[in-house]
Amino acid sequence: MRGTILLSHGSDSSPEATKVSALAALAEARGWHTQRPDYRADDARGHAAAVAPRLARLNAAIADCAAPPVLAGSSMGAFVSALASLEHPVAGLFLLATPPAIPGVDTALDVRQDVPALLIHGWRDELCPVDGICEFAARRRLPLLALDDDHRLSGNLPAIERQFALFLDTLA
Repeated sequence: MRGTILLSHGSDSSPEATKVSALAALAEARGWHTQRPDYRADDARGHAAAVAPRLARLNAAIADCAAPPVLAGSSMGAFVSALASLEHPVAGLFLLATPPAIPGVDTALDVRQDVPALLIHGWRDELCPVDGICEFAARRRLPLLALDDDHRLSGNLPAIERQFALFLDTLA
């Protein structure tokens, strides 16, 4: 077993969501253990009110890991994964369609600087315009792959899977 990957789904989604399910299957086939926290009860509170309970749920999952996990997430799942990296040692961050801020939340997106990370975003993201994540990535000098897609990134799942496989290979 190579380690644990915690995959966090987006808001108003589920642990069975397309992207986190595909990434979990890929990771498991490569010898990783995966967990997908269920944030649906947290999401029922609304976007801003969901951040703190999502973060608490993810922090608890991280605390249960025997070694620093890889955190992967989409949208709100990416946002809380990034914030969790500030509170716990993590082995890596794989963040998709990440909002640089959540309206009504005082904390803006941030990551631990010493953690390997990859950001993937859609040029046509209608919910989280690409300019915000480009500015964030530039300030933090983080790798960012922008794809011709919208917020769901559903048109580029094979490319995302390839990037995830390469990312995991660098951590192994």
